[in-house]
Amino acid sequence: MKTSFLGRQDYVPLWRAMQQFTNERDESTPDEIWFCEHPPVFTLGLNAAKEHLLAPGDIPVVQIDRGGQVTFHGPGILMVYPLIDIRRANIGVRKLVTALEQSVVDLAAEYGVEAASRADAPGVYVGGNKLASVGLRIRRGASFHGMALNIDADLEPFTRINPCGYTELEMIDLHRLGIKLQLEESSNKLLPHLLRHLGLSQ
Repeated sequence: MKTSFLGRQDYVPLWRAMQQFTNERDESTPDEIWFCEHPPVFTLGLNAAKEHLLAPGDIPVVQIDRGGQVTFHGPGILMVYPLIDIRRANIGVRKLVTALEQSVVDLAAEYGVEAASRADAPGVYVGGNKLASVGLRIRRGASFHGMALNIDADLEPFTRINPCGYTELEMIDLHRLGIKLQLEESSNKLLPHLLRHLGLSQ
C-alpha cells in the first residue's frame, strides 16, 4: 500500500489522474491512497439532481463519475482517495464505505468527540451535523473517488447547495469540534484507522 499526501491539487486534473490510474492498473499494481485538498469546487455525482445546486455563484461546478449528489470541496477539507483493487483485497463496496466512515469515527473518538455513521445516509455525523461525506466509483474491480473530511474549512459554500441532496443539512469540521489538527497531520492520524478497518497494511 502506497500512501501520498499531495497538498493542494486542482480538482479536474486529479480526477483525471484517478481515472487513468484505474484504467491502466493490472493485477500486480499496488494499491494507493491519495490525500489532498482542492481549491473551491462543487462536484455533481452521476445521478445528481441539479435542483440541489442552489446558488453556486463564482465557484466552479464539475459533473463527475462518482455516486452521490452534490457536494463542495475546498481548502481545509481533507480528501481521501482509496485506489484499491477491491476484488484482490476481497473487500466489498459496503466494507470500503464502512471503513472510510469508521476511520473518522475512531479519529474523533481519540479527542473525546462522539461521531457516527447513519444507515440511511452515507457519511459521518456529529449530532445532526455532517463531518465527512463519502462518494465512490468502482470500475474494473477497483475503487476511486472517496471521502471528504472537514478539517478547518470555510463552510459557507455548503449553504449554496443541498449537501448530498439533503435540505437544511448543516456541516461541521474538526476545528469547530475543538480538534485542532492541520490537514497533513489529520491524514497521518486517519490512515492507521483506515488501514485497520480495511484489513490492509502500509
